[in-house]
Formats: sequence, structure tokens, C-alpha cells
Amino acid sequence: MGSQPAHGIDPEVAESLDRQIAHSQRSRPYSYFVEPYDESDRPRRFLDTLAAVIRHSAYGYWLDLYARMTAKCSRCADVCPVYDASGDPKDIPCYRTELILRVYRRYFTFAGMLRGRLGRAWELTDHYIDEMAESIYRCTACRRCTFECPLGIDHALMTHLMRHILSEMDLVPKALVVAVREQLEGATHNTSAIPVPAMTDTCEFLEGELEEQFGGGEIEFPIDVEEAEFLFVPAVSDFLLEADTLMGNAAVFYATDCSWTIGTGNFDGINYGLFINDRYLRRIIRQLVAEVRRLRCSKIMIGECGHASRSAKDFVPVFGGDDPPEVVSCVEWTHRMLDSGRLTLNPDIVTDVVTYHDPCNVARKGWIVDQPREILRSFCRHYVEMEPGRTNNYCCGGGGGTVSIDEIRGFRTGIGGKRKADQIRATGARYLVAPCANCKKQLREVIEDHELGDVEVVGLHDLVLRAIEIPGAVPAIERRVDDPTAGSWHGGR
Repeated sequence: MGSQPAHGIDPEVAESLDRQIAHSQRSRPYSYFVEPYDESDRPRRFLDTLAAVIRHSAYGYWLDLYARMTAKCSRCADVCPVYDASGDPKDIPCYRTELILRVYRRYFTFAGMLRGRLGRAWELTDHYIDEMAESIYRCTACRRCTFECPLGIDHALMTHLMRHILSEMDLVPKALVVAVREQLEGATHNTSAIPVPAMTDTCEFLEGELEEQFGGGEIEFPIDVEEAEFLFVPAVSDFLLEADTLMGNAAVFYATDCSWTIGTGNFDGINYGLFINDRYLRRIIRQLVAEVRRLRCSKIMIGECGHASRSAKDFVPVFGGDDPPEVVSCVEWTHRMLDSGRLTLNPDIVTDVVTYHDPCNVARKGWIVDQPREILRSFCRHYVEMEPGRTNNYCCGGGGGTVSIDEIRGFRTGIGGKRKADQIRATGARYLVAPCANCKKQLREVIEDHELGDVEVVGLHDLVLRAIEIPGAVPAIERRVDDPTAGSWHGGR
């Protein structure tokens, strides 16, 4: 805007608008939206934050170790699905890691500080910080590159460290920070801002749906039951978007006589601290454990969500205080019950081709890999594998919290999701099973944007719900035939 205000606009208002527009232009050199932040002396504040992180955490050890190595061989380029699709050297994992290692070598090693005193050293600039802030949200943090690095460098850890530092400077995608703010400080204490009455109404509605399907009203969603064995915590978005997943969970729990409850104090397993910084991660974990203590449950059952499962499994033991509760995935529970003979699934219900997507956060380290496959093979007639899969799987393209950043959808599906789209197409599957709330959202968008046709993304427990046999209830084959919305379940709902 020029110096002359538009006709009829107060000059002070016009000046204020000019300032806001100028700030917006300066504060968004990135592909994602950020909230207003302090733009003064960013290099100094970055270095002060990094110094504090090194002083009060274990990151210093890894920075010093990796900085002594040559993180530039680019072996990781061969296995990164983002670089494979973009061809941009800046998407090579070791290039991104070098962004933070270069800062460490210059400002936190004797040689770097000496060169600085002699006036022959590189200096951290605003432009460099902007490059870092853009780069870190092009990474899906899938950790596939760690398998290929000959030196064992954890590039995703270095990406997380950069996110951690920049988040302390308020350089965070707005979509993520708004969700975390509501979870930690808002009235609802969950990332989707669902009030307790809305959650309980949803559960009552789902009980009615289950009663209609199974011919009785015994399958319930228990709320605030004290001293249950499990506090069940799905991704809160399931209450809005994944009714069949939740009903499948409830049907399995009922059939296997599981002692469980949902807590009104905390019913959101999402932990975006895993994608932003350790301070948020710790607070969200402590909030989860506090709900376990309030209801005097003994264990945590995480619903179908990859990052919620990993954040709880890895960090409840770290941040959960004395005698932290055990963390179990609902997939693990269903597999145990099937393996023990306490769960029966009818093999004549799902007859179309089914394939399985491994969520990176539960598969990469080998935690939940065989269990879902054994469940699916037990009742799906035509199960096919994606290649590669298991611990070497390709990310859906929306990992690392990027799925929540809608303004980068074109990048997420076109670049980040290209490899996964190719995999899905090759299977010829009708059903794509993805036991993760974020993966489901991303994969539906990948299927739409890559025009993959009549592929339905479902949760593992969506299909279990169709095939489960409960003594005294309507048999699965009759539920399929009698469902007017489905036609037949082998053709999809």
C-alpha cells in the first residue's frame, strides 16, 4: 500500500492496516501460517535458546557427536520419499541436519568460536533461520532415513531439535500451536475443542448404533468409571470422524470382557508436543497421567493413532512420575484376545482386497507390525501387502504433524504422498486399513488428489466391527445382509 490512504478510510486505521500487511509479508516467508512473533534480534535469541537447551537436556551430547561426523554423504537421499518426489537437494535429510550442526560447530565448539574471533567465520542470519523454519516442516519425521545412515545419525531427532528451538521463538505452524493451546489452556482441554457434553452425546449415539446392529443394548461406552483397568484414550478427532473405529473398539472390549472407561477430564490422546517441542510433550503426558490417577485406573489404552501411541509408550515412563501406568495399544489388545481365542471374527464378511498401511510411529521401531497383519489375515479373504512395508514402510506423507497444516496440502499429497499413492495403486485394494487418525486424513486426501478411484480408507477396528461374533448377538452375516446402508459389506459401507 502507498502512503495515501484509500478514500474514506481514517488515516490512523490505514496506517494500522499498512503495519499489519507489512508484518504479514515479513512474518510469512514460509509455506505455512504463523501467528505474530517478535522479529527482533532473531539470531541472538536462537543461539540463547540453543545454549539453554544444551545446558538443560541431553541434546548437547548428540549435537557434539554428530558435529564430529560428516553428515553429507547423502545415502539417506535414496530412501527419503519427500526427496524422491521433489528432487530438491534441500529435502535430503542430511542437508537438513547440517543446518543445525553448522550452527553448533560455529558457536559451540572451540574451533568455531576461534574462527569467529579472528573474523573469518560464517554468521547466523535471519535468512538462515528462515531457511531452517521452512525446511523442518517439509520433513515428515518418518525416520526412514535412520536405516540408511552409515553413521547412525538420527536426522528426525535433529529436525525435532530445530522445531523445539524455533517454537520457543514462536515460529510454529499456526494450526499446531492453536491445537496445543486449546489442549493445555483452553476450556475443553482437547485439540478439537469438543466439550464434554458433546463427547458423551456422541458415545450415547454410538451405543444406540451398536444396539441396532447387534440386537441388544449391552455394548456401552463407560464414562468416568473408577478403578477400571484401562483408561481408553483415542485421538479426540475419532469422536467426530471415526464412528466405526470407536464402535469396533467398544465391541471388542465388550466381547473380551475388558475393564475400561473414558474420562471426562481428558479424552484426547493427541500429543503435538512430539512434533513441536519437549516442553509441550511433557505437559501433555502429565495431563494424561493425571486423568489415570483421578480415576484410579491402572493402565492406559491408546486408540488407533500412531503418534498418540508412540508419545504415550515412549514418554509416559519418562514424564509419568513414580510408578507410571503401563501403556497398551488397542491393536495389541485385539491381537492378544484373538490369539487367546477370546475374540471370534467371521471370515465370510470382508471379501474384497484389503491392504495395510504401517503408521511410522508404531512400525518404524518394530512395535506394532505383525499384530495387525495377523488380525486381518484371520478374517480377510484377500489380504495383500504393500511393498515395501513393515519397519521399512513409506510414510503417508502427513507425518510429523504436517497433516494438520491444511495450507500445505498440495505439498503433502503431491510430494510427501506420491510414493504412498504409487503403493496404493499397485495393490488394487478396495480397503486401505490405517490404524491412525492422522494417516486416515492424509490417505483420504492422497487418494482424492491422485485420483486413485474407489479405495476406502478404514481403521482396523472398522473391519473388525463388521466381522466380530458376539454370543447372543446378531451374527455378522445377518448384520451384513440386513444393513440397508451397506448393500453388502464386502462392497463397502
